[in-house]
Amino acid sequence: MSERNTILRSLHDLGAAAWFGGSLMGCVGLNGAAGSEGGTERDTARIAATGWKRWAPVNAGAIAAHLIGGAGILAANAARVKSQQGVAASTIAKTVVTAAAMAATAYSGVLGAKIALASSDDPAHREKSGKHPLDLDQAQKHLAVVQWLLPVLTGAIVVLNAVHGEQQRPSQQKKGMAKKMLSRTW
Repeated sequence: MSERNTILRSLHDLGAAAWFGGSLMGCVGLNGAAGSEGGTERDTARIAATGWKRWAPVNAGAIAAHLIGGAGILAANAARVKSQQGVAASTIAKTVVTAAAMAATAYSGVLGAKIALASSDDPAHREKSGKHPLDLDQAQKHLAVVQWLLPVLTGAIVVLNAVHGEQQRPSQQKKGMAKKMLSRTW
């Protein structure tokens, strides 16, 4: 079996990059443009919701690529995770942050969909949103917080990936494995 995992690493890294970049651009560019061009609160919400809805399938693909690549890399490095001190801890941290980012992404999608229905000009959408009353102002405040949380969480994923990269240096592997063996003997 090859020791190179170029395809898995590419899926993992490109997925994380798109997830991070898309969330940051959405907060800064899309929401900013909607705020400038919307005119009314309803139009601003409608413009932003339309943009985020168009990004959602690409974002889902990015997340899937990141997860597939990450699972493959983890499988390929399972022995190192077990035997090199610090690798399991950084892997657990990255898994927790990734799960939090996925939860924030899902919550953002749910809030965005509800806001889109409530701000739509389509009477059928407005009627549907009336069946599930929503405090639009409160939902938009929650959405703003969650949308800004996403670049923070996905940025942390990128940083933790850099930590993993550093841990793969031969000098770090030798030092980490020696420390792990010494800790088992004491």
